[in-house]
Amino acid sequence: MASSKETEMEPVASSSAKNVYKDPDDGRQRFLLELEFMQCLANPTYIHYLAQNRYFEDEAFIGYLKYLQYWQRPEYIKFIMYPHCLYFLELLQNVNFRNAMAHPGNKELAHRQQFFYWKNYRNNRLRHILPRALPEPPPPPAVPSGLPAPPMGMPPAAAPSSTHSPMPYGMNPGRNEMRNVGMDRRKRK
Repeated sequence: MASSKETEMEPVASSSAKNVYKDPDDGRQRFLLELEFMQCLANPTYIHYLAQNRYFEDEAFIGYLKYLQYWQRPEYIKFIMYPHCLYFLELLQNVNFRNAMAHPGNKELAHRQQFFYWKNYRNNRLRHILPRALPEPPPPPAVPSGLPAPPMGMPPAAAPSSTHSPMPYGMNPGRNEMRNVGMDRRKRK
């Protein structure tokens, strides 16, 4: 009798192993869906939509937002095109922010702040990357007493500069400029 139960248990154990779900595309579809949802979080209007439709009151959705924090790891962050979504995901972990985004004024405020960040990003970044202004150059050397002074009303001759100008003054124009130098090639009526 024990042997008959063992034979009955074997098919059950083997059938449960056969029923394990195997993703047909190795998780690619899930990855793309989660990536798309993450990047939607960069839009304050979408976050406002979620708040208005009470998604933030669902505990399962809050758990999903916590689960999505794995996108902050370096192996996943390289796929994100809109990095503000990571900032908003972090803010969405706070219940006060979730409640505040239900109000249209807060949505507009977040949108304006995001706009100003993008507008001034390059200048703010360059301010921290570029070196500080160089100190003032030393005053020009005094004219030796043995040289005659320049005539009245004439400025003293400037010393030749050791740095070259980025503009090629006095040089022959390039090929494209030569087209405009001579006479006009258009037919005249």
